[in-house]
Amino acid sequence: MPLQFELCPGRMIGGNHPCFIIAEIGQNHQGDMEIAKKMIKMAKDCGADCAKFQKSELEYKFNKRALERPYNSKNSWGKTYGEHKRHLEFSHEQYRELQKYASEVGIFFTASGMDEMAIEFLHEINVPFFKVASADANNFPYLEKTAKKGRPMVVSSGMQSMETMRRVYKTVKQHNKNFTILQCTSAYPLEAEDVNLRVITEYQKEFPDIPIGYSGHETGISISVAAVALGAKVIERHVTLDKKAKGNDHEASLVPSELAELVRSIRLVERALGSGIKQMLPCEKACHDKLGKSVVAKVKIPKGTVLTLDMLAVKVAEPMGVPAEDIFQLVGKTVTEEVKEDESLLSEVVESYGQKAKS
Repeated sequence: MPLQFELCPGRMIGGNHPCFIIAEIGQNHQGDMEIAKKMIKMAKDCGADCAKFQKSELEYKFNKRALERPYNSKNSWGKTYGEHKRHLEFSHEQYRELQKYASEVGIFFTASGMDEMAIEFLHEINVPFFKVASADANNFPYLEKTAKKGRPMVVSSGMQSMETMRRVYKTVKQHNKNFTILQCTSAYPLEAEDVNLRVITEYQKEFPDIPIGYSGHETGISISVAAVALGAKVIERHVTLDKKAKGNDHEASLVPSELAELVRSIRLVERALGSGIKQMLPCEKACHDKLGKSVVAKVKIPKGTVLTLDMLAVKVAEPMGVPAEDIFQLVGKTVTEEVKEDESLLSEVVESYGQKAKS
């Protein structure tokens, strides 16, 4: 069984614990604190476990030329990429306010630390876990410093190879055993043929001592529910209040009704996964009593007869006799009472029934 650990205070993940569902608000708040708070409340109301944002210290994430680059996209909030990003970036004080609001609402709050200084800030405000975005999965100095902080980590793996993810695993594991890796494809929106859910199974084989999860950018909820059926212990999905809002991520995000349905569907699938033990369940008893088959006499069998297969048949019988699966065990046994044609063969009239027939 994969490692279980406490991702947030009082909330274990892995093993048989419920899937941890992250509502990724990201920067879909449009730089507006009131929208951000509405989205935190929405995530809680829909049943998500955590509301997550993205925190950058822009001068540490981008170089000067990247920030000065003209940005003429329809999604732009400024003339340069720096102006655009600054519009969407909440201050430290605003993050503290959002964290306090999430606590009041009753939902876990964290953010992807998009650079090393952002991680320092998130560590300072005591988030329950660090989220490592796909773009930083191959940033090994960042990974090492983040792992050394000692907080649980959730690492997305978009744009990476299995070889790189093995290095990620070794790097983080060396300093921090409490982490999970999420299968992810970094495309917005994501087409089904590029999801590659089978990587979840490959990660489970490669890294059997950590929980594995899924971060999805597809439209709809079916693929994320399927990921849970494959064993994903964390699901992360972008959320929005309006898919047509300005910004790259809205189209690949879930509106409240979809997020609520995703949570309901995941909890339903978790109930359906069961124990893995195949046996007749109490709920099947009524069907078994009505239609379960057992052994009957194909012909009249006199007392003292040694049974052969051609004397026996399998039918729905009243009363229920020897179970159908034991018919071959009856061959070579002696009946201690006469059994009429088409009557049930009861275990008490078969000598030493229950012992395996001699080969």
